[in-house]
Amino acid sequence: MRLSCRFMVFVGLVLAVCPAGAREIFVDNVTGDDASTGVHPRNMPGQTGPVRTLAKALRLAGQGDRIVLRATGQPYRESISLLGSRHSGHSFAPFVIEGDGATLDGSVPVPADGWENYDGAVFRFRPRRLGPQQLFLDDRPANRVIADRAAGGPPELEPLQWCRHGGHIYFCVELTKLPGDYPLSHAYHRVGITLVHVEYVIIRNLTVQGFQLDGINAHNDARRISIVGVTCRGNGRSGIAVGGASLVDIDSCLLGNNGRAQLLTLPYSETHLRKTELLSNTAPGWVNRGGRVYKAESGKQKAEE
Repeated sequence: MRLSCRFMVFVGLVLAVCPAGAREIFVDNVTGDDASTGVHPRNMPGQTGPVRTLAKALRLAGQGDRIVLRATGQPYRESISLLGSRHSGHSFAPFVIEGDGATLDGSVPVPADGWENYDGAVFRFRPRRLGPQQLFLDDRPANRVIADRAAGGPPELEPLQWCRHGGHIYFCVELTKLPGDYPLSHAYHRVGITLVHVEYVIIRNLTVQGFQLDGINAHNDARRISIVGVTCRGNGRSGIAVGGASLVDIDSCLLGNNGRAQLLTLPYSETHLRKTELLSNTAPGWVNRGGRVYKAESGKQKAEE
């Protein structure tokens, strides 16, 4: 009898601390409908199939839930924020965004009539939003040439190369072609995923690209964040930015082709890197403006300031 009472007390404690009704919410940007509940991964009677947008899934989500994207071959063209306890989890039940190989893309098409001829095969376009920029060709980062800001004009460009100079994007076309002949897009939304005052969050198996500032930004007090198997590329400022007393684990990720830094760390932050590649092809792999970074080496942690 005493054992039974102890067990009932234990069950009561578990129920008290475990998130009630933690669930999966499915997202499909081709067949989904934001009028649905997201309960099932495929369309079902009664509008219980997947929702169409991540934004809708986050409105439906609660503490400890799991949002599951379907990789449809079409980018999810959204900018999202995770904020507060609703988008947090626990050590035993984290809040999860499962990308399943999908792409979150912050770019928009360049209007075909937005280009003007600059010189020969070089055309230019002025984005509506100034600041860091990226150009994409067929949803992949185009070949960028870094321009000298003090120069009077853009550098020499080869076909399919681009640069940013004086508020314009310059692009060199191939012989007999015009910019409208290419599927070109440019960074428009500011940040892919912003995390503020959340804890125990996992972001996994996702490509984040085409945002004007950062792919992922742990902006303020984002604690126990795990970014796993994520590619952050072609963002105007950085692939991942960590600041404001945030604690972030970056595991088995690839950061490259970003504008000013692949990884940007800011004061009071702590970042742990494991099996992660920081390319220095377009910008430094790591730009340190504060905080601490720890790199795993042969099972040990090495701190870098």
